[in-house]
Amino acid sequence: MTKSNKILAINFGGIGDEIFFLPTLISLKKEFPDSHITLALEPRSKGIKALTDTIDDLILVDVKGKNKYLEMLKLIISARKGHFDMVISSGGNKFISILLFLTGIKKRYGYYTGKLSSMLLTHAQPLNKNQYACSMYHDLIRTITSHNTDLPQIKVEKREIIANSVLIHPGVSKMSVMKNCIKTVPPKTWAKVIDLLVAEGKKVMLTGGPDDQDCIKEILENVRTQNFENLYGATKNLNELAQLISSADKFLCSDSAPLHIAVALGVKTYPIFGPTNDKTLIPQTPQVVPIKANDNCELKPCLWAKRMTTCEKLDCLKITPSMIAETIKNY
Repeated sequence: MTKSNKILAINFGGIGDEIFFLPTLISLKKEFPDSHITLALEPRSKGIKALTDTIDDLILVDVKGKNKYLEMLKLIISARKGHFDMVISSGGNKFISILLFLTGIKKRYGYYTGKLSSMLLTHAQPLNKNQYACSMYHDLIRTITSHNTDLPQIKVEKREIIANSVLIHPGVSKMSVMKNCIKTVPPKTWAKVIDLLVAEGKKVMLTGGPDDQDCIKEILENVRTQNFENLYGATKNLNELAQLISSADKFLCSDSAPLHIAVALGVKTYPIFGPTNDKTLIPQTPQVVPIKANDNCELKPCLWAKRMTTCEKLDCLKITPSMIAETIKNY
């Protein structure tokens, strides 16, 4: 393939989605070492740049705002002014291939969404959602490079690992809660887990982000032991959170962005999974141990695949504190 100096990558979503997209960008950088990679993404996910040196520039596109069509027009204008050699975009919307065509960029790569995508794209890659999300995104560049980056990689200043420690990050994004997408166990369960882990002799640390204030408050109201370290508010950004996670012997969390940061750091991670699909959200390795209820729900995993909100029963999240603590102890 000819040399590509300027690459535009487009990937809308949350921080987790941007972490999933990192292996694709890393492989592109390996194929084109002198390239300049610009990532177009949502403003809420701009913190990804602090976790990697693969991304050179950002274009912020508020696709969920009131003026989303104006934002897309601005993206097209920026793409044309940028004189890019190549554009790669995720997303299964039929509009994506039209968007890429309008950028005027010669080489265009996206997913196959019908005959039009085959006409407008240099290569339209079949979309396979039944695999780890990193692999799904990486499929976009299978015809561009033979490099294969299996897992996300982030670059932060790693701290010394604290022996016998368990770092707990219980929260999920407020956006998920507002959309009635319940993906984790209640605060009282987290509080009991802390009690059990401390009783087992673990050095427990509790952390969370701005969205987790109510959750952390309720945990602190219900936890009985005082022999743990409350680090809520100690990290000011994603980079500092990643540094903290790097110090943990084990990391217990919900299905949220910190999970994917821990995976990228290679920390032994125990994510709580309920209505979402662990097969597509975590790598199938011993380093990541999903904790799931034995609910035998025929619809599980349902969230995103079969419904856009969680059900009222939430049997898939009836996970006991003892089950969580025992999993961390034994695996």
